[in-house]
Amino acid sequence: MKYSELVGLYGKLDSTTKRLEKTYYLSEFLKKTTADDIEPVILLVQGRVFPSYDERELGVANQLVIKAIGIASGVQSEAIEKEWAKTGDLGKVAEQLIKGKRQATLAATELIVKKVFDNLRKLTELTGQGSVDRKMQLIAELLSSAKGTEARYITRTILGQLRVGTGAGILRDAIAWAYFPKAVEKVFVKCGSCRSTVPQADNCVECGKELSKEAKKAAVTSAAAEGEEKKESAREEYNVILDKIQQAYDLTNDFGVVARKAKTEGAKGLETIEIRIGTPIKVMLALKVDTVEEAFETVGRPAQCEYKYDGFRLECHRQGDKIWLYTRRLENVTNQFPDVVEYIKKHVKGDNYILDAEAVGFDPKNQKYVPFQNISQRIKRKYGIEKMANELPVEVNVFDVLCYEGKNIVSQPFRKRREIIEKIVKNAERKIVVSRAITAEKEAEVEKFFREAKAAGTEGVMIKALDAPYQPGARVGYMLKFKKVMENLDLAIVAAEWGEGKRAKWLSSYYLACRDHGHDKLLEIGKVSTGLKEKREEGLSFDEVTEFLKPLVVEETGRLVKVKPKIVIEVAYEEIQKSPTYESGYALRFPRVIRNRTDEKGIHDINSIEDVERLYRQQKRVKG
Repeated sequence: MKYSELVGLYGKLDSTTKRLEKTYYLSEFLKKTTADDIEPVILLVQGRVFPSYDERELGVANQLVIKAIGIASGVQSEAIEKEWAKTGDLGKVAEQLIKGKRQATLAATELIVKKVFDNLRKLTELTGQGSVDRKMQLIAELLSSAKGTEARYITRTILGQLRVGTGAGILRDAIAWAYFPKAVEKVFVKCGSCRSTVPQADNCVECGKELSKEAKKAAVTSAAAEGEEKKESAREEYNVILDKIQQAYDLTNDFGVVARKAKTEGAKGLETIEIRIGTPIKVMLALKVDTVEEAFETVGRPAQCEYKYDGFRLECHRQGDKIWLYTRRLENVTNQFPDVVEYIKKHVKGDNYILDAEAVGFDPKNQKYVPFQNISQRIKRKYGIEKMANELPVEVNVFDVLCYEGKNIVSQPFRKRREIIEKIVKNAERKIVVSRAITAEKEAEVEKFFREAKAAGTEGVMIKALDAPYQPGARVGYMLKFKKVMENLDLAIVAAEWGEGKRAKWLSSYYLACRDHGHDKLLEIGKVSTGLKEKREEGLSFDEVTEFLKPLVVEETGRLVKVKPKIVIEVAYEEIQKSPTYESGYALRFPRVIRNRTDEKGIHDINSIEDVERLYRQQKRVKG
């Protein structure tokens, strides 16, 4: 496939903010994409060359790209930097300069997707002496062969700045639209002007003309003409397909693999996708409840109650002598936790399995649990690992198993999975244990266990349905958390302001955003400037957060900087208020930073606008 075709898709995706239109453009493109090209295409439309769980990064700095643009265009670096300062977009600079080079029509050869994809992947393989020059040549090779618009998107992809708005929901729906048209026909209409089959909207996404009322009503599927029962049946069929695609993605974390399977083998092919030991799986997430009564209404009686530990999620994979450890964010932290690797080898029976657990820090002197913030630094540690393991030890609390002896058991009821855990994990206190739990059917039993959990230094309790399957990646009512306190929010930093006076060297005021659950976007909900320290040894500091944010800056205007939304912080507050100031419609009163949660949570894990609305309603009930 020609790279220019993919660039054409980028342009269409860039031209609209409407989810339906983006889904349509992407699905039409996938229909004509060959099976060999489909995985690279799916990754490239996300601005990636590796799946989200793969820790390899291109790691190319702006200055290296500037030099490569210079080689390809014949323009001096200083001139390129001046243009960059004007536009703020190195991609557009590359486009202008490459478009204007005299020898373009003679020197350029037509780029194909595979060539771009392969060159970008090679960037991660080059190390050692001379690797910087070789990386520059690989980039320059692509830019020299690129047309202007191609150069723009190559540059943006390399710098991680593609941003064409293809979130997980759009990718999932586009796969459904492309490969299961019969299940999704009711979302299409016929345009009276160009006769294209397009999404139901105000205007045709193909010719731009307004769709007639008749066209909007006349869905292609016959179900619309055959009554509500047929409509409902068609909608159920569509939802079944979406669920199959989502389940396949939750098991692989790679839409490229899912799309290829859907294209070549259809729905039955999606059902054959299995858990792969060594490839991280999105963990099942918990819903919050405010009362024990509410919990029982959701999961039924009896239910299992477990300690809710203040640690971090650890997904433990074993295949023979090989062990992998992944965080909730799918980061490979095997090297950072050699102690945990040894615990698994010595105290867990079996050769092939995947365990779901919580790693909790404890004080080696008094053996008491400590907050997550005390041990979070171990997650990113690269040096002095053994020393830190002794100073900041963890206990692994195993609470679920997804695969055992090569058999996928996520569909088995929780009570069966728990039985397997209790058989294979040999408890070794302050090393690895089966999570502390009871089975309860009365509120008083749960309340007593809750008090015991709090006394042990935990956050509260988890309450689980005994007959429920494990649903990777989903926040479902099979697993609930009960803490009895107003819930803090995990929010993304989307912008920041430079401080004044003694804080002038720091970004010290942070604009926060929650997730718009249905539209793959972020909504601002206020800003925070309290809760951080001025010295690192006292806790999370302004200096530390500034260090995190500086590489993420994408635009700077006076004291205000906009940043890529990658840093996630936990925020406490006095109350949630309605506010027209922020896009979310809400603001936080007296917010304060509690801790950095970036090592645990990604942008898709932050609280949604639905969470904010629920908490707003909850506080109104409390106030009466």
